[in-house]
Amino acid sequence: MPKNFEPLAHRLRPQILDHIFGQEHLTGEKGLLRQMVQAQKLPSLILWGPPGCGKTTLAHVIGKEIDADFIQISAVFAGVKDLREIFHRAKQNKNFQRKTILFIDEIHRFNKSQQDSLLPVIEDGTIILIGATTENPSFELNKAVLSRCRVCVLKRLTSKDLTNLLQSVEQTENKKIPLTDDAKESLIEMSDGDARYLLGSLEIIYSLTDKMLSKDDMLKILQQRASQGDKNGESHFNLISAIHKSLRGSDPQAALYWTARMINNGEDPRYLFRRLTRFASEDIGNADPHAMPLLVSAWQAYERIGQPEGEIHLAQAVIYLALAPKSNASYVAWENVKKFAEEKGSLAPPNIILNAPTKLMKDIGYGENYQYDHETKDGFSGQNYFPDTIKREIFYTPVERGFERDLKKRIDYFNKLREKK
Repeated sequence: MPKNFEPLAHRLRPQILDHIFGQEHLTGEKGLLRQMVQAQKLPSLILWGPPGCGKTTLAHVIGKEIDADFIQISAVFAGVKDLREIFHRAKQNKNFQRKTILFIDEIHRFNKSQQDSLLPVIEDGTIILIGATTENPSFELNKAVLSRCRVCVLKRLTSKDLTNLLQSVEQTENKKIPLTDDAKESLIEMSDGDARYLLGSLEIIYSLTDKMLSKDDMLKILQQRASQGDKNGESHFNLISAIHKSLRGSDPQAALYWTARMINNGEDPRYLFRRLTRFASEDIGNADPHAMPLLVSAWQAYERIGQPEGEIHLAQAVIYLALAPKSNASYVAWENVKKFAEEKGSLAPPNIILNAPTKLMKDIGYGENYQYDHETKDGFSGQNYFPDTIKREIFYTPVERGFERDLKKRIDYFNKLREKK
């Protein structure tokens, strides 16, 4: 194929480890992959990283460095027949003492039976598997496959990496990129760590004009790229985790940022309100009893107004939760008491707190010696309400923050009365 017809990304694809951007922890002098390549001892690998970080490129470079028969397939299109043909070819290579690298792009799309079919040929060394995935292999790949592979985590490319890539484009093409400095910075931001998007955008720009483009002119050509995100994949759960941790750490700025990221990715605000409702009890609880009603009120306001205007109610709730005093005492108490109740089995309540609507029930002791708290001196009888066969347990221990300070004082007050009685 003539060079001019090759895509820019293909023309710039590195041929050696030294030319790969952004993955120095793997390809640098002390990097794991470099050491493996230099020793010519390559185990099966899973390359896990975000789109456009260089997984496919890295696999090709490894194949050349190892001098193996490199076979590439996509898990989206390959079937059982394709795999059988590849295994047959690999066995022939093995007979001639030649290694076979099978590179499977988007390996997480293989079903369980397809993944299982790889096990024997990995096990006996017929193939060296290199799988590429954007999804967390812990969730998407069989444990049997994972146990036979080394997982290499590729990093999202930084702005510096993409800037170096722009310089490499100009050197390789011997042609200045027709973008102002502001336009270049904007393109790097739009690329969001994705080298493939960056190169594809440059190819469009090169093909349309030689004139210097401003940021606005460039955006008219490329449009605005949607943020990377997957409402069902691992990035979705990473972002909601980031919101929770930021709220728990009382950082409204970070919590707002991660919330905006999810909204920009197309997340349904109702999902966020549901998670925040959980947070209001799990991480704030009675330290601020107003957190829950404020959150529910904000949720109701959103339902009445809708998007985008209703998003301000979500933002207000996030800010309030971040700055509210924190306590997980209610959450800890509930988890502990559930476990305790399960361990103790079906113990009956003590007779004193059992109602006795019939004569028979009175005769066998139901309600006997029960003290009506309102009729006692302090409005507190101090009687034992646990089963007779177990001692009184402490599950809820309020913290010295927010409204729970007052609750702790109340508990201490009742404990002193109980001791007296």
